[in-house]
Amino acid sequence: MTMLVKFFFTLLMSYLIGSIPTAYWFGKYLKGLDIRQHGSGNVGATNAFRVLGKGLGTLVLLIDILKGIITTALVADGFGLTEVDQRIILGIVTVIGHNWTIFLRFKGGKGIATSLGVLLGLMVRIKGLRLAVGLTLSTWIVTFLVTGIVSLASLVAAMALPILMVVTRQHLELVILGVVLCVFVIYRHRPNLKRLMDGTESRVSLSYRRKSV
Repeated sequence: MTMLVKFFFTLLMSYLIGSIPTAYWFGKYLKGLDIRQHGSGNVGATNAFRVLGKGLGTLVLLIDILKGIITTALVADGFGLTEVDQRIILGIVTVIGHNWTIFLRFKGGKGIATSLGVLLGLMVRIKGLRLAVGLTLSTWIVTFLVTGIVSLASLVAAMALPILMVVTRQHLELVILGVVLCVFVIYRHRPNLKRLMDGTESRVSLSYRRKSV
């Protein structure tokens, strides 16, 4: 298998792994419901917590994160794609798969958990990335604890990511990754942005947070 064929094969693998609609399949086969018809209608981890409960919601979150780790670390290593830019491309394709999954007519999640998985997978191989990822995750946590709004925490963390990439002096390709992931998050959160501006975006109550973490 030539390197070019190998690369295209891993791109397809990454897209299909990212496309696994975890929340939808769990809802359908374990709860007998279509998660798209409940809660926010999104097939991501946040709605899985609301609709499927704490246990399955946690499992959805972990699997969606794992998708990004698998492609950027394990798939890349397994096929000898060890260059940083190769890992980054596989990671981006994985997030594309999650956001626009072939299994649900190209309507997927919002990519937060899978984007985190991509960053964690890269962090395993790129030690200098740890600070930027840690600060980004801290930004999400602090914003969520202060506001109780998951979408706002995700948007703030996404916008902070490329800035933190620059501040921590990451290589250009990682800064570009930060910009791409930020754009994806903002684009997928357009309805949330409208609700945030209207002041109608839902908050996670303290009691809900106790049940969900």
